[in-house]
Amino acid sequence: MSKHRWFEDLQMKIKNGWVLLDEPLNKYTKTRLGGKADVVVAPGTIEEVQAVVTYAYERNIPILLLGNGSNMVVRDGGVRGIVLYMANLNEIQIKESTLIAEAGAHIIDASKAAAKACLTGLEFACGIPGSIGGAMAMNAGAYGGEIKDIITQATLMDDTGKIFILSKEELELGYRKSIITTKGYYVLSAEFQLTPGVQCDIDAAVADLTFQRESKQPLEYPSAGSVFKRPPGYFAGKLIQDSGLQGKGFGGAEVSTKHAGFIVNKKDATATDYIQTIEMVRAEVKKKFGIDLEMEVKIVGEELSE
Repeated sequence: MSKHRWFEDLQMKIKNGWVLLDEPLNKYTKTRLGGKADVVVAPGTIEEVQAVVTYAYERNIPILLLGNGSNMVVRDGGVRGIVLYMANLNEIQIKESTLIAEAGAHIIDASKAAAKACLTGLEFACGIPGSIGGAMAMNAGAYGGEIKDIITQATLMDDTGKIFILSKEELELGYRKSIITTKGYYVLSAEFQLTPGVQCDIDAAVADLTFQRESKQPLEYPSAGSVFKRPPGYFAGKLIQDSGLQGKGFGGAEVSTKHAGFIVNKKDATATDYIQTIEMVRAEVKKKFGIDLEMEVKIVGEELSE
């Protein structure tokens, strides 16, 4: 079956969202990098997500799950198969001290909603540029907080379209990992248990963390966020800084001079530039300190053919 057939078939199944053919993925990634996807599908309901996943499973079509593209580098050759874009599933509900968010909701928006409702526990996420689904999969964290601190359960789907719920313990949340990534599950929604707080204290915490983020991170340039996981006993950014790599890179990609843990698209970078810069950093840190930096960002897609 051709991508044109997939496109036509999926158009028939998606009534509350949209389907696009040969869609450039640089529109969807925080790095502003990436070639075209064969088909991008943005379902509008859980049932439509299920229809897409089942369709792909029955025909052995690969699926790439895309939240808001904050932790992903898409190669210049793009992605073959279907890109499942979850942005339309973005509802956030609060019931007493429980926050329920769909996978495509931004975790920053969930943090804001919690603060507005005078609930504490999600302040750490006020600057994390990811979706709920991505945050769940990677057990996202910042400033001393992590998803595993507040999650109670998540509604997931497997690659056959089966929907099920896993508890906090069953999610096997660790440092930047979970059963979601190891099993390839799709997050549909997540439930968080928060605590009633004092409004002025919550607002002050959010303001402080926002200031720290804006003053220390290179938010003025597109990037994939923190590129590497924290090595045990070290900080990736410090190792990169001490390797003298800030300001260095390939093409339009560069190790940030503001925060060495970030690689920025400073000027018209390609994904190849970005990936070569990542490889350079890993090689230099290994050479200088004997430490293998483990990737936090996910590199997907195909090389650009000649």
